[in-house]
Amino acid sequence: MIFQNVKDVFNVLFEAVSEGVIVVDKTQHIVAANQSAESMFGYTDNDLIGKHLDTLIPKPYRANHQSHVDGFMKQQKKRQMGKGRDLYGAHKDGNSFPVEAGLNPLQINGEDYVMALVIDISVRKKQEEELQELNNELERKVIARTEQLSETVEELKLANQKRDIEIQKRIEAQNKISNALKKEKELNDLKTKFLSLVSHEFKTPLSGILTSAMLLSKYKLEEQQNRRDKHIKIITDKVHYLNNILNDFLSIEKLETGKVSYKFSNFMLTKVVDEVIYNANMLLKEGQVIKYPENIDGLFLYQDEKIVELALGNLVHNAIKYSPEHSEISIQITQDESITTFKVIDEGMGIPEKDQEQIFNRYFRSENALLIQGTGIGLNIVKSHLNNLGGEISFSSAEEKGSTFVIKIPNKAKE
Repeated sequence: MIFQNVKDVFNVLFEAVSEGVIVVDKTQHIVAANQSAESMFGYTDNDLIGKHLDTLIPKPYRANHQSHVDGFMKQQKKRQMGKGRDLYGAHKDGNSFPVEAGLNPLQINGEDYVMALVIDISVRKKQEEELQELNNELERKVIARTEQLSETVEELKLANQKRDIEIQKRIEAQNKISNALKKEKELNDLKTKFLSLVSHEFKTPLSGILTSAMLLSKYKLEEQQNRRDKHIKIITDKVHYLNNILNDFLSIEKLETGKVSYKFSNFMLTKVVDEVIYNANMLLKEGQVIKYPENIDGLFLYQDEKIVELALGNLVHNAIKYSPEHSEISIQITQDESITTFKVIDEGMGIPEKDQEQIFNRYFRSENALLIQGTGIGLNIVKSHLNNLGGEISFSSAEEKGSTFVIKIPNKAKE
């Protein structure tokens, strides 16, 4: 029989092959199957011979199988089945299992056949599924860990922000402490200077007053009137000096506490200048002269008249005090649409360059003026008042050549 001859041929070709080998004719009936194929699908003793190939195909896949076979028979080319999709075989017990299959067209005795090499990939599929599950689990863990890391990063950001805020607070606290210590040191320095000032500036005039008072009691004769007048003048001058110091202290206290109030009015500059020069004339040293400012008739200011007089008077008195005999003190005044400028120029001892930056500090006195009577608070008071009134004070000076102090103040105060 042809069938028997074909089988004999196939037995020679594939019986020893470990993969499952199934041969079907053009009607898709199985004409040969090796032992590996029978064992794979649960059959024995040539049970598969003569059965239709659908026997080995799960029912859900049978509908499309015929069209695939027809296409393959037309092309008659060797190929892999199910490329790009999963293939399943039907076990005799009704279960399905994953397979791979390669198709090979054959011609024996003029008849067309197809040989299929089938491999059970259940173990590999299970391993792939397990690997996929492991990958999925790893991916889930990565996602979870990423979320945890993101949360940790956010927590670190918040912690860093809190740390930065804490550091900033500490820096601010340290700055406050540092500033407080600095202010305390400055206050202690001011107290020391104040006590030194009181000790010197009050003690000396008081001693002079006491001495003159004692001497006055001895000059009882009429011809001693000149001596009495001399000591009365000394007492008057000393009392006037002490009164000025006390007024300066009161001015400082008012400026620091903000209790100072200004009284604005419209006044002629000549009135202030005349008053300042009148008071200064009593302080002039021998041969000293004050040069009156030119072209100030008709100039007015709307400011606090007493403060302007105080500022100009302080500069003129300092010029007299720190200038030698037979020298000139010049007052110059100019006015434009908004600002009035006062200049007081002397030929005095000048201010050492190293002391100039501190000249407006309270109680500060330059090194070359320590032996001359003074408190070191006048310029500080003047500067504070001018700042309050929108003005400013500056100077230029050279030691042994004199100084020029400049005051600039608005023509009209802002009330």
